Amino acid sequence: MNKEIKLNGAEEQLKALLVSQGKDAAAEQFATSGLPTRRIEAYHYTDLKSLLREVPSALATANDGASASRSNFEGTARIEIVNGHLAGDFEDVEGVSIATSSNSASGEDSVVLLSEALVGDVVEIKVSGELEQVLHIDRIIDGEAAINADKVVVSVEDGCTLTLVESFNASDAAHMRLATTEIALGEGSTVVHMQLDGNSATTRHFANNRYTLAADSLLRTFVQHTEAQLSRTAVTADFNGGGAHADFAGLNLLAGKQHADITLNVNHLVANTTSTETFKNVVHDGAKAVFQGKIVVAPHAQKTDAQMMCQGLILSERGEILVKPELEIFADDVICAHGATCGELDENSLFYLMSRGIPRKEAKAMLIRAFLAEMFEPMEVEAVVATLEARVDSWLDEREEA
Repeated sequence: MNKEIKLNGAEEQLKALLVSQGKDAAAEQFATSGLPTRRIEAYHYTDLKSLLREVPSALATANDGASASRSNFEGTARIEIVNGHLAGDFEDVEGVSIATSSNSASGEDSVVLLSEALVGDVVEIKVSGELEQVLHIDRIIDGEAAINADKVVVSVEDGCTLTLVESFNASDAAHMRLATTEIALGEGSTVVHMQLDGNSATTRHFANNRYTLAADSLLRTFVQHTEAQLSRTAVTADFNGGGAHADFAGLNLLAGKQHADITLNVNHLVANTTSTETFKNVVHDGAKAVFQGKIVVAPHAQKTDAQMMCQGLILSERGEILVKPELEIFADDVICAHGATCGELDENSLFYLMSRGIPRKEAKAMLIRAFLAEMFEPMEVEAVVATLEARVDSWLDEREEA
């Protein structure tokens, strides 16, 4: 039997919360591991035992009168999840069904364990048609500082099409968010999945995105960290059918003392699958951005083509970008590569713009926008692109010497 370890104050609170919710088995399991430390490879650059010294003592409770939403994309079908529970009325969309259920999943990773144990409604969405209308899930934490856990499970039937936008919004309090999204792609289906950070500045945000791809399916994803004090999104994708393709993308845009981590695990498990991984980081002040990306090619996954690239801009002496790309290849007929670049703005380009009469701050902003532009170009939802560009503009305006 595993022995309990010495827990810090935040861990004691989390254990007590599990017990108060009747999750005794999860509390016992959590007590043997506590929060992840740098000794766990997946958290090597995001030591939560050090980063989480205090957490809210209460679990967010159901609230249909939420006022924390900052996202309203015109023309989309909107689904609200408030304080872990499905809220409001959802307009009928042909080919989409929504239900809720209780959660029975668990996890060895202590963050996943907490998320699965504390989740409220599991929101189950089934897509059985070619949706022209974009689905927008607004995941809101309202009220005083609280721990919020919610879970969305999406099933896309064979040959169907879905564009899904998830926005994470919160009232101005020091919340702790635990969010899970699972998407299963049927054969020949197409899914675009984008997640936008609208958290409060003091929120601690932890998300787990899990994808399974059947034969000939197509997936495009995007993750954005901009607002929250501490963010970590773990992305896992399993290629289970030949002919499947996925494009994974993400952005950490950070300043002050923010810390954001995107950890990606792509598992090519069968032959004839392809993927691209494109991630960017921009840091200012004393912010820290982390990208960990692993591509695994199984022994029978011949003809795999996987290309990973991470690029970073450091705009201050104290900013940090930590990148760890990995390949584990157990097949011999594959095309796989990874790369990483990191540096400052190009002085020659900056000088060229300034020589044309453009002020230094504006010239730097133009170069940063150009660096980020390719992240937004593939997105077909204009309202999402406009939101992201507005957040970049706001971020740049707040930097005196971006």
